[in-house]
Amino acid sequence: MLRTLPDQSVHCCVTSPPYWGLRDYGVLGQIGLESSPQKYVTALMSIFHEVHRVLRADGTLWLNLGDSYIGYHGNKNAHGSAAPSDKNGYRENMRPTSVGADGLKNKDMAGIPWRVAFALQDAGWYLRCDVIWAKPNPMPESVQDRPTRAHEYLFLFSKSERYYYDHEAVREPSAPSRNSRKGNAYTGGRSFDNSTDAVRDSHGNAPQGDIRAVKRHSVRPGIDVKGGNQGMGKMTYPLYTRNRRSVWSVATHPFPDAHFATFPPDLIRPCVLAGCPAGGVVLDPFFGAGTVGVACVEEERRYLGIEINPDYVAMAKRRIGQARPKGPQPLSLLDMGVA
Repeated sequence: MLRTLPDQSVHCCVTSPPYWGLRDYGVLGQIGLESSPQKYVTALMSIFHEVHRVLRADGTLWLNLGDSYIGYHGNKNAHGSAAPSDKNGYRENMRPTSVGADGLKNKDMAGIPWRVAFALQDAGWYLRCDVIWAKPNPMPESVQDRPTRAHEYLFLFSKSERYYYDHEAVREPSAPSRNSRKGNAYTGGRSFDNSTDAVRDSHGNAPQGDIRAVKRHSVRPGIDVKGGNQGMGKMTYPLYTRNRRSVWSVATHPFPDAHFATFPPDLIRPCVLAGCPAGGVVLDPFFGAGTVGVACVEEERRYLGIEINPDYVAMAKRRIGQARPKGPQPLSLLDMGVA
């Protein structure tokens, strides 16, 4: 399927391949059960060679990967039943792996994410950022000789030196103390309320023209400014924002219909917003339960999903069919009072 797509036909790729040695999904041709990390990397490189081809010159790849430990055993036959960790919405950290593969020893961390990242870099991709997905609710582990793992990697790659990245669409709130601070200084008889970005005169009045000016010049996506009876502006998003940082705290969530863990939508959304313009196309060659498609519908982007398991394709279609755009919706005749 991926080989049939035209060159430079998608704006962005957001994906999470099956992790190395995690489990057997019961489908011929699946990736993840290779006998060594190097063979796993080689299998992924054949996929991302095609991704590179179909991406526009200004396109980006957002790649989520977790790591593995040598000598531990995960759930290799999970296509018939859910693993305990899946019930809590977690990906398992322990995989069935072979001691001695690529010189690795028992209990070694395999370093899978960085092996893949460096292979992609060697293949010509620009490695732009290693985002840390910090999990506030990580899967419990029984280990006592290392810290419990509570993060995964989300790599940002670009196809070219200059590429599309909408940093304004993914700005994050700055320090809470700054957002809550009130300003008392006057300028030309006006004071500025730092918590709302509304402009008021010395009597507490704010003409609607001031509110419109705020809307026109200061409001970023996701901010709502309203003028009340007293002319005071109310914002539903902090005034002070900053460029998004490289550690994203996103909780995992269970998905009861699947026998595997899925992307959290809140992890995907910034990738879609930053990497793809409105109306653009996002590709996921490991579509799974279709969370990338759900995020694209909600953020008004188009998507292309590729999945080899027909059960997951049906599952993705059901989920995406229930998704709705997050932006303002047109009024129906009933909403407008027309019976």
